[in-house]
Amino acid sequence: MSEQVTASVMLDKFASDLNLEVVYDGRGVMTLSSMSVERPGLLLAGFLDYFDARRIIVIGLSEYEYLRTFSEEEQFSRISKLFDHGEIPCVILSRSMQILPQLLEAAKRAACPVFSSPKMTTDLMSDLYIYLNRHLAPSTPVHGVLMEVFGVGILLTGNSGVGKSETAMELIKRGHRLIADDNVILKEIANELYGTAPDIIRYFMELRGIGIINVKSMYGSGSVLDEKEVQLVIELEHWQHGKTYDRIGDDGGTAEYLGVKLPKLTIPVSPGRNLAIIIEVAARNYRLKSMGYDASEELINRSIGR
Repeated sequence: MSEQVTASVMLDKFASDLNLEVVYDGRGVMTLSSMSVERPGLLLAGFLDYFDARRIIVIGLSEYEYLRTFSEEEQFSRISKLFDHGEIPCVILSRSMQILPQLLEAAKRAACPVFSSPKMTTDLMSDLYIYLNRHLAPSTPVHGVLMEVFGVGILLTGNSGVGKSETAMELIKRGHRLIADDNVILKEIANELYGTAPDIIRYFMELRGIGIINVKSMYGSGSVLDEKEVQLVIELEHWQHGKTYDRIGDDGGTAEYLGVKLPKLTIPVSPGRNLAIIIEVAARNYRLKSMGYDASEELINRSIGR
């Protein structure tokens, strides 16, 4: 099992990402550590046995109208009990509902941020689940280059100087898209791997002999992508005389990151080989195999007369 991830998020970034209005900024920063979201109906009714203060609280129409059935003093008492159980990341009201003064007062005493969303409660919670899963997913850095080639997310790995960035540059010239160069951050979400670049080096690439370039500035926004599912790993290595390389395509290996296994190809690098074309072929072949067609199987079947 992966350890629980904790993330600190600035309020303005959180509000911008989820189209929220900041009602009260509280601590100015939130600590997120739970992928679950809480609707506090039972909590407001007094059942607090399983309350987890690490969860974001969403107040929908039913909780809002339930609170309105009580006097102002009782509203404040019931709401305050929530904040007595720990540092709640934030409270969000759906449907752009007017915040109750007692809720705002209790939140201010706990310095808990409060937001308002124009969305229906179910839509808001769906957005939060997606957001939290991406921000709190287990992650690991990998040395390599991540490209999208014909819609396939391909992670290029190999020793420094083998030609990963130069190959990626040729692929960009041929109309494919860069996600990350040199340092790829992989995240495991629902047993799938997604790759992105650290913010500080996003869109940048290092080419030996030239230096640092900004791919987006040089080739336009269509040449880059912020995130992509990783579907295929291709390891580039200098051609080793005497080593047997797969020539049929039936001896594919695997690479494993964060407990997720991916198909892996090893491509030898030698002078005169056009690696960009080879990777394009690998991407097309991967898509064909995903649709159920395997050229090596067809050739073997023809050879044995099936």
